[in-house]
Amino acid sequence: MSEPAAPKQRRLPIGKGIVPIDRKRLPMDVAAGVTLAALGIPEVMGYAKIAGMPVVTGLYTIVLPIAVFALFSSSRHLVVGADSATAAILAAGLAGLAPVASPQYVELAGMLALITGGVLILARLIRLGFLADFLSRSVLIGFLTGVGVQVALGQFPTMLGITPSSGGTLRKFFDALGHLSETSVATVAVSLGVIVVILGAKRIDKRIPGALIAVIGAIFVSWNWDLVAHGVSQLGAVPSGLPSLGIPDVTWSECQKLFGTAGAIFIVILAQSAATSRAYAAKYSENLDENVDLVGLGLANAAAGLSGTFVVNGSPTKTQMVDGAGGRSQLASLTTAVLVVIVLLFLTAPLQYMPNAVLAAVVFLIGIELVDIAGLRLILSVRLSEFVVAGLTAIVVVVVGVEQGIILAVVLSLVDHLRRSYRPNDAVLTERESGAIVAAPLSTRAQAVPGLIVYRFTTSLYYANANRFSQEIQDLTKDGDPPVEWICVEAAAIFDIDFTGAETLRELDKTLAEHGVRLVLAEPTDALRTQLAKWRHDPVLGTDDCYGSVADVLRAFAARPKAH
Repeated sequence: MSEPAAPKQRRLPIGKGIVPIDRKRLPMDVAAGVTLAALGIPEVMGYAKIAGMPVVTGLYTIVLPIAVFALFSSSRHLVVGADSATAAILAAGLAGLAPVASPQYVELAGMLALITGGVLILARLIRLGFLADFLSRSVLIGFLTGVGVQVALGQFPTMLGITPSSGGTLRKFFDALGHLSETSVATVAVSLGVIVVILGAKRIDKRIPGALIAVIGAIFVSWNWDLVAHGVSQLGAVPSGLPSLGIPDVTWSECQKLFGTAGAIFIVILAQSAATSRAYAAKYSENLDENVDLVGLGLANAAAGLSGTFVVNGSPTKTQMVDGAGGRSQLASLTTAVLVVIVLLFLTAPLQYMPNAVLAAVVFLIGIELVDIAGLRLILSVRLSEFVVAGLTAIVVVVVGVEQGIILAVVLSLVDHLRRSYRPNDAVLTERESGAIVAAPLSTRAQAVPGLIVYRFTTSLYYANANRFSQEIQDLTKDGDPPVEWICVEAAAIFDIDFTGAETLRELDKTLAEHGVRLVLAEPTDALRTQLAKWRHDPVLGTDDCYGSVADVLRAFAARPKAH
């Protein structure tokens, strides 16, 4: 009897972040969802302010988008929602296209979320998830630090009760400094009060929802004592009810202006979400399918675009909130979504009394938390060049703009990667009296044994480093004492060789042979052997020139016919 056919795997797995449900942990997941709602509601309202969106749209990001990701994700821990970095990029990308927080601005933000969702799903289809690896940790630290500085500086006018001027963040900040005489003492008192409550609560216990306490307290004070009469501006009416669904009303010409911004947001989502989900999957020794998460993130952004809100991202802060509260599955996110629905239906009326300075202070602290001084110091202690790259990225974000900063971050990451593969840590290998093989700098031109140089090349051989490879080998074989008879390339790290690399290797073999030097390979990888075999019309190196190890080369060299 034939065995039953294995069930076909679903192309769009649903609930991988939820099932199996651990009934013993179910109360913990629900409690973590309550904690996330308490801590996250003020936070997402602040992100809406960064994005230039109506405050209520921040709440929308943790209704449909968070629920969609919970259902379609692979990660049991990653939480999506509004995020400071993507909100800042959105604001930069929509600047000048429509008045901030206007109906048309909201439509553009929704379409941007739809486009971003489409790009994320396309990235899954054509397997672009690996691009997350090209945004280095140091560059990401620099980028987020720059975003943090920009976000924090942008809140100063509102925290002081000064009407913000037009223009970029730095211009608004310096204009505010020039109008300090217009500062509202009552507004400053509100701002400082919020900061003290949030920081004080965090110092006592990070699980205390300091931001929520500050928001509720400020609303009560503003409602009871009419702070408007003392010069403190208020948020105003916040619409109640669930977000309406629909395709954003945006023309094709307007869509075209959003593609560049969507690309920048895509890179940040890809890098930040992947880094966060990997970290928590490793922490709990769980399997993670990043391709599934790409689809989940794409669908979450599509849900954001269709529900009148803006782009969402995998949030390290929200993920940590849930993890710290004991949540271990996406049930926590679903719990949060339910609670936010209740807030939208029944509790938006009091929000109209919230002073604008409250959100400004919350956003200011969010920005300060993004400034990673400890991370920058660590980078500096490890590698100066990476610190310079991180610093340049941060400066460009603050001075020029967030969009330009992320483009620079990607370019610098790729340049840094190419620089390392172009200038690998090559060496020559020598044999000690004990028989151990050790590496020495190329400048020593040390011979493994008299007449034999073993040259270690530590990366793949391709068009950018082929000339350097050839030049280093030729320099090693010149004017040797005693004269060099063989030069061996220790090729264990050469996992790939392109056309230019193979041609360079062939030309180098002929050039060395003309000078009486034999070129051989030690420990060639299977990939290298396969590539070299493709040049059948003019073999690059024969099988007699390839050895399994450096020790084999040493024995073959010792057994070579001696020249008379």
